[in-house]
Amino acid sequence: MNRAGVFNMFFMLFANDEPFCLITAGQNTNTYIVNLLLTTGTLRGVRRTPQLTFPHIGDGPVLWAVASRLVETSPIPNTKQHGQQEELCDTRSPVQFTVRMNEATGEQSIREALKRNNEEEEILEGDTTEDEEPKACGVCGDLAKGYHFNALTCEGCKGFFRRAIKRSTQFRCRFQNKCNITKNNRRSCQACRFRKCQAIGMRQEMVMSEKEVKERRFRIQTRKMLDVPVELSTQQEETIQELLCSHHHSFDSAFYRFSGFRPMDRNVLPVGEYESESENCSLSSTSLSGSFETPENEEHEEAGKKSSIFTALPHVADLTTYMIQDIITFSKSLRDFRSLNIEDQISLLKGATFEIMQIRFNMVFNTKTGIWECGHITYCINDAVRAGFQPLLLEPLLKFHHTLRNLGLQDEEYALMQAMSLFSPDRPGVQQHRVIDELHENLAVTLKSWIDCRRTGPEKHLLYPKVMSCLTEMRTMNEEYSKQVLQIQDIQPDIISPLIMEVVSKNPCTDF
Repeated sequence: MNRAGVFNMFFMLFANDEPFCLITAGQNTNTYIVNLLLTTGTLRGVRRTPQLTFPHIGDGPVLWAVASRLVETSPIPNTKQHGQQEELCDTRSPVQFTVRMNEATGEQSIREALKRNNEEEEILEGDTTEDEEPKACGVCGDLAKGYHFNALTCEGCKGFFRRAIKRSTQFRCRFQNKCNITKNNRRSCQACRFRKCQAIGMRQEMVMSEKEVKERRFRIQTRKMLDVPVELSTQQEETIQELLCSHHHSFDSAFYRFSGFRPMDRNVLPVGEYESESENCSLSSTSLSGSFETPENEEHEEAGKKSSIFTALPHVADLTTYMIQDIITFSKSLRDFRSLNIEDQISLLKGATFEIMQIRFNMVFNTKTGIWECGHITYCINDAVRAGFQPLLLEPLLKFHHTLRNLGLQDEEYALMQAMSLFSPDRPGVQQHRVIDELHENLAVTLKSWIDCRRTGPEKHLLYPKVMSCLTEMRTMNEEYSKQVLQIQDIQPDIISPLIMEVVSKNPCTDF
């Protein structure tokens, strides 16, 4: 092949859908053949690449093309009869190939390179459109980035249409409502611009309201947060370990240390009719009615006091005192609690004792039988009735234990709940509000991170708000518990221990 010739080329063609390449040398190569193949549908794309060197051809530009199925076959005309130079057009996204040739195996290397990239060309072809020419905005003619609100527009007209929909007042044209909207003057007449937006098919109902935008952003942010793996920090892990060790050290779930108590007397019931224990100690409004019926006169009042003997009160008082002592041990073993002044320590303990006690009792509660299995002793809700407590407290308390126990919490989560209840900055008498509030916030974040990190399944996303709801429920029962203890003390004095009275009293105390 004469390298000095104008049509010096190397041409290789495969049948059917196999690709081929057309390599031409020389700076003024006639491209009639390529254009002919393009017009007859033989080529899907062609591109002129930079200078490459081939041993048998020489230096010159290279034309790469990919063949489609040969629907029409035309003989290649004598290129000498067509001296017209035509500019190559690129109808589809071309595929660039890396070619390695040598003098001995040049043709085989080109064939392999084309075959390797044939599949890539098909993939890319599916992602492109028939016309890769830049799209013009249907409103102003600027470069369009895509379809917005059902029309092909630029970013500027997209934003304008959104703002116009949310605008309370209407636009007015100062001329004859026939302004020609272009890229340069699109700001001059908002009325005609908005009218043209509507004319090309932009739909008002596709513009989201502020509420819908916030909801969408929230969903996107939530999805991103869910996709990001949550890990506990070193400080959070240390906090959990400290709470867990303190909890295990201060809480005996088998109640082996509970000894020397006054026996439980279940033979005599207070004034009123109650259900028998054979019904799984279930609680109902009728079963508890009449515990504290108000006498109509002083004579009935004296008779009520003599007959209202709370037989289970001595044992329940001993059990409560035992639990309070363990809660004090738990609190004083925490480094953050010891760092507070003594006044705040007492205020936090007075406010959280009932709540922590119920959290610990929940760990031994059996939801099927409604019984608290405290080692060798079991308790039912009627034992609290025999101790003098009323339905106003006991009904929501029993419901609370069923709800919390059904969450299936782990020891770490129970320990974090106790700490969150202990470090509540809104307890009466608290002085270091900012410090305690920061401790409470850190514990809440730690609980949330623990659930996200260690829990699995879709139910974990609702576990944290359910735990917080249970903590809130206990706060509402705390005040009622103190009221009823003080009532029981008035009716049957000298039974409740001074420690219990210090916890429920509203007077400030110096020490436990």
